[in-house]
Amino acid sequence: QVQLVESGGGLVQAGGSLRLSCAASGRTFSRYSMGWFRQAPGKERELVVGIRWSDGSAYYADHVKGRFTISRDNAKNTVYLEMNSLKPEDTAVYYCAASRSVYISAYREYDSWGQGTQVTVSS
Repeated sequence: QVQLVESGGGLVQAGGSLRLSCAASGRTFSRYSMGWFRQAPGKERELVVGIRWSDGSAYYADHVKGRFTISRDNAKNTVYLEMNSLKPEDTAVYYCAASRSVYISAYREYDSWGQGTQVTVSS
């Protein structure tokens, strides 16, 4: 497993942007697929986007396609989530997660989690 620490959350107005970062420990970061999940109050945790370690391909949830972009810097052991055109419904705690699998859309494939960072979008 890897240790994950998210940062970059905050309060932003609707239409604004934020960039989340997730720093990972360990020397094998490049062999982990990474995902961003979110959980709003009273709702289940849901996948936002995942990126495969094998080829860098990504899977985006429909509700963020065209607005959010995931990227990774293996030299810095960091994965990023660029969020644009934010909406109030994007308000949630955002979690970074790591998986040794390439099945990045499946919650059960992730076995390391960060503590989460709050994103609040005001209308």
